[in-house]
Amino acid sequence: MPAKPAARHAPRVAGARAIAALQWGVTLLLCAFLIVPVVMSVLAGLTVNYFRGLSSGLTLRWLEQVWQQYHGSVALSLYVAFATLAIVLAVGVPAGYALARSKHRIARAIEEALVLPVALPGLASALALLVVYGGFTAFRMSLWFIVVGHVVFTLPFMVRAVAAVAAGADLRTLEEGAASLGASFVTRFVTIVLPNLRPGIVAGALAVLTLSIGEFNLTWMLHTPDTKTLPVGLADTYASLRLEVGSAYTILFLLMTLPLLVAMQWLGVDPSGTRAPKQRPR
Repeated sequence: MPAKPAARHAPRVAGARAIAALQWGVTLLLCAFLIVPVVMSVLAGLTVNYFRGLSSGLTLRWLEQVWQQYHGSVALSLYVAFATLAIVLAVGVPAGYALARSKHRIARAIEEALVLPVALPGLASALALLVVYGGFTAFRMSLWFIVVGHVVFTLPFMVRAVAAVAAGADLRTLEEGAASLGASFVTRFVTIVLPNLRPGIVAGALAVLTLSIGEFNLTWMLHTPDTKTLPVGLADTYASLRLEVGSAYTILFLLMTLPLLVAMQWLGVDPSGTRAPKQRPR
């Protein structure tokens, strides 16, 4: 007598459930591996004595000390980030749009060349800037020297985000229709191109801000005692002060970067800075 279909499928169902449970277990272990150090660092910044643990009590003393000593670094980091964003928007949006429209090989070569600063280590890019512009003392000692470095590093993320959206939209047809009605290039760009590129612009802007605030290698090489930004100050606290102070600085750093990361996730931005397509439920 042949086996019932339910009996034949039972081992497969059990095997699928076992694999799913194993996948969940591995995922949770990886999450714990990544999250637990961050949680411990946050707790260290809120405890009176890290080595005694929570039994020593909770305090905001270390956060207050960090804010008193390094609030200037926070202001500098925000200034650098938004100055970088302004320049990258002015340059990256037209560049991404032009590269997406062009079908010439030179455009593809330029697009690949723009990725080089991302492929190179931050220290190498900083060294190149020092070799070329280090002789201009006033510029070298100013905050704009760091801004230039951040523009070089973050520009590819804006260009790729805008180019990806522009390539997926039929902007050429819309522009030709507007041109046939007498719209100038500026009118077409402002009323047609920019609204259609908005998802890529927002995605690129969030990526630029996040990367600029958190970039350490390039900033560390380019900074001076008067242009110490948030990541450099974080390294200083861990190197020269007690662990609780460095951990409190980490909390301050997280408070600045986490909202941007959450916004990127909410908008569906992938790690390359482009907008990830959302799957519609079937």
